[in-house]
Amino acid sequence: MKRRLNLIVFGGGTGLSSLVRGLKECDLNLTAVVTITDEGGSSGTIRREMKIPPPGDVRNNITAFAEDENLLTKLIQFRFKDEGTFEGHSVGNIILAALTKILGSFPDAVKSLSKVLAIEGEVLPISEELVRLVAKNDLGDVLMGENEIEANKGRIITLEADKKFRPLQEVINKIQTADGIILGPGSLYTSIIPNLIAEGVSDTIIASKAPVIYICNIMTQPGETVNYSMADHANEIKKYLGKHPDYYIVNSQPIPEKLLKRYHKRGAQQVELKFESLNGAIVLENLIKTVIDERDGLEKVRHDEKKLGELILKIMGWEKVY
Repeated sequence: MKRRLNLIVFGGGTGLSSLVRGLKECDLNLTAVVTITDEGGSSGTIRREMKIPPPGDVRNNITAFAEDENLLTKLIQFRFKDEGTFEGHSVGNIILAALTKILGSFPDAVKSLSKVLAIEGEVLPISEELVRLVAKNDLGDVLMGENEIEANKGRIITLEADKKFRPLQEVINKIQTADGIILGPGSLYTSIIPNLIAEGVSDTIIASKAPVIYICNIMTQPGETVNYSMADHANEIKKYLGKHPDYYIVNSQPIPEKLLKRYHKRGAQQVELKFESLNGAIVLENLIKTVIDERDGLEKVRHDEKKLGELILKIMGWEKVY
């Protein structure tokens, strides 16, 4: 009997949870490692007031593993709107905060909620420490925290944490036993690279024999990657990882014109397909779908998670098994 493939995926936000949905039905061992530097919304409020890592991205990935139509999953994802004190908070964030206080550990809280939802797979925060990002741009600005980075007007030159921080030992162990290591999709400077700057993570990835697969973003991101080509994204990964990824998954499908115009108005554009000075195999595929973002009701471009999952398994040389 063929053994199960061990995959570890790094990211944060909607990109990582989408990929989890594309891979979770496959017969493999999947671990999602989530960044802990979010400062916005409910997560940011809980982080500031309760002095615990922001729970939102972790919650999203736990529920991505769970059954979508399960009542408990819907409860965890429920967000209060116009309800006074609870306005903007999701039930899952509040539960993770409460579990952290009860158990005395954010990683233990994540494990407990995962058990309650009986998920197949594992979600790990990159660290249990409180960490803020610090970026410097080519205008000489020092940008403290995700909110300032997302409002950046220059080109980011360096990114680091406000202190050295250690990843969970489980993260290191999972890298060492992985058959494949996947970066993204997600915001370059606020979802992917923050995982790579945890002490020892990049060194452990480099020491691994597992191939590193980078899923390049479809669109540039205002504040972070304005005018970045695919090569620009990849070279930033190399800067913090210490090597180029072994594979690049890149969307080659044009964006519908009406959507492009709206993205352009907010300062975003389709990532230009430039591959100069890159090492590794470039995999070009039609990978987009459009969805309605429930947060603002607008149509958005996203990766097709099932196509991504199938492509990753193809790269790894494994058949799709459901």
